[in-house]
Amino acid sequence: MSSTVVGAVTTERRGHVFVVGLDRAAKRNAFDLPMWDALCRAWAELERDDELRVCVLHAHGDHFTGGLDLPQWGNVFGSGEWYVAEGGIDPLGLRGTRTKKPVIVAVQGTCLTIGIELMLAMDIRIASSTARFGQIEVKRGIYPVGGATLRFPREVGWGNAMRWLLTGDEFDAAEALRIGLVQEVVAPGTQLERALALADVVAAQAPLGVYASLASSRFGLPESETTAIARLLPDLQPIMKSADVAEGLRAFIERRPGRFSGR
Repeated sequence: MSSTVVGAVTTERRGHVFVVGLDRAAKRNAFDLPMWDALCRAWAELERDDELRVCVLHAHGDHFTGGLDLPQWGNVFGSGEWYVAEGGIDPLGLRGTRTKKPVIVAVQGTCLTIGIELMLAMDIRIASSTARFGQIEVKRGIYPVGGATLRFPREVGWGNAMRWLLTGDEFDAAEALRIGLVQEVVAPGTQLERALALADVVAAQAPLGVYASLASSRFGLPESETTAIARLLPDLQPIMKSADVAEGLRAFIERRPGRFSGR
């Protein structure tokens, strides 16, 4: 068993299980660009190493993630192209190669925006009973571009998804379980232990059968999703030039609700 830390992401090998941890706890694991790059490279390591059969994604500290470190992402969103670090694989599974190996995610504390989108890109989701979730982009003048608009309705049903996507309200672990965003809710502090236990079960199965099961399930996804993915960032570009985005950024920095005009 060995572990490394790169760009605020830790990686550890536990036999056939690859354990990846978000490690920017002092900032509630908010995603800056180096952290995103490191996660992309961890995903590439998972994919290329034949000894690794399953991954567990978790977070150090009290919170899974406070979302994006928004001021750092303005240029990315304005460019119309979400980038993936050189030599990396998109953990959101939206662009380029997608890992063929299953990923289990363990969530605690605050889980906002990209945190939910990462969950939706994973295969099994475990949450602490005290976890809280929020797809809050509409409170910042933008909309989710990491897959939530595609996967949230598919995973939890249209009405359940719209309830949280359109309001930006936060919801708790009990609601996440009710709608199917998570598969299990466990006692605080045991979410990683439970995810690792499930990973050990998956890793003990025939790898080719596991990979084929995952691939076959993905083949059943609607082809229209590919078209929708291609529109995520381009559709955000004109919004990024709006007065509402500027107001949303000010509200984020000043820690207050936005006052939006629709312009």
